[in-house]
Amino acid sequence: MPTRPTLVVVSGPPASGKTTLAHSLAHELGCPAIIRDEIKQGMVLSTAAAYQPGTDDPLNIPAMHAFFGTLSVLLEAGVTVVAEAAYQDRLWRPGLVPLTKIADLRIIRCTTPTPTIIERMTERADSDRHRAAHGDRQLLTDIAVGAYSPEGFVDISLDAPTLLVNTSDGYEPAISQLMEFIRTP
Repeated sequence: MPTRPTLVVVSGPPASGKTTLAHSLAHELGCPAIIRDEIKQGMVLSTAAAYQPGTDDPLNIPAMHAFFGTLSVLLEAGVTVVAEAAYQDRLWRPGLVPLTKIADLRIIRCTTPTPTIIERMTERADSDRHRAAHGDRQLLTDIAVGAYSPEGFVDISLDAPTLLVNTSDGYEPAISQLMEFIRTP
């Protein structure tokens, strides 16, 4: 009897190391990494109008639909997937719950102190490789005026194996331990 695919959810606040970890895990597993901000960045590049990130960003909903649509297609085909997004509970739970019917869920939550998050956002915002879909400049402004705090991040509250990973300086626990967590039934 075939086994169900695994959906490895990598979550955490912006600049907590999610994308880098998701790509590393997908490489180790030999499966695709589906990154919500990479989908959204493709949308940003194809919009005719100048893109302005913000809370009422018109690309957020279409990017989320494309993200979950891609995950559904792959999981229904029996493909194990690493999926990375912020995954705040209120917004993302409705998209994840149906996927638990077709895949085994593992949640990995990235954590790092706020000063590290601010440093990473600043580096990304000042970089030539900056992706507009990240919205780092707006987040830095929101942090500075007290309108956003990474400590306010509300993680997914699904009944699924969950592991916290400190991404401050490498990964704690290490990748080998994360792989064991993912592969344990």
